[in-house]
Amino acid sequence: MAIGNTTTLTKLLVVALGMFGFGFALVPFYYKICEVTGINSGDEQTLVKNTQVDTSRWVTLEFDANTNAGLPWQFKPKQRMLKVHPGQLVQVEYEVVNNSDQAIVGQAVPSYGPRRAAEFFKKIECFCFTPQTLAAGERRRMPVLFVLDPAMDKDVNTVTLSYTFFDTGIKAKKTELPQVRPHG
Repeated sequence: MAIGNTTTLTKLLVVALGMFGFGFALVPFYYKICEVTGINSGDEQTLVKNTQVDTSRWVTLEFDANTNAGLPWQFKPKQRMLKVHPGQLVQVEYEVVNNSDQAIVGQAVPSYGPRRAAEFFKKIECFCFTPQTLAAGERRRMPVLFVLDPAMDKDVNTVTLSYTFFDTGIKAKKTELPQVRPHG
């Protein structure tokens, strides 16, 4: 009986070591598949890692916020102006408040001034990427993480980032609480 247990234990150890080695072999295999297929390319990470900050010039950023008529939200940037070097990683915040008595789904649409600056404004994280649902009376801070491409025209000294929130017309899903029924 002891010989059978030793054989089984040896087989289990060989299988465990094989699985452990296979796990290590998968890591470079995974990276190669991602490289070949473009999956998980990490463009935003490339922006952060490979951006060269142009410290020879400053660009003034102006921030603006609007809501479409009929949307009962209050929307504003936490700061109106900021000076940055092109290539510098920047994070700013906007604040939005739903002044209505019901949940509303809104979508922000960005615009840039001058218009040609849009192609050099590289957003990494932005609330404008997805519809936002705000509960009645909810207040939320929303970050925008971006880089101004250093290749931006040298004669552009001021860039305005403006967002307008629109009511999507999509009904917000209500969170239903389980109803408590009286015992009787």
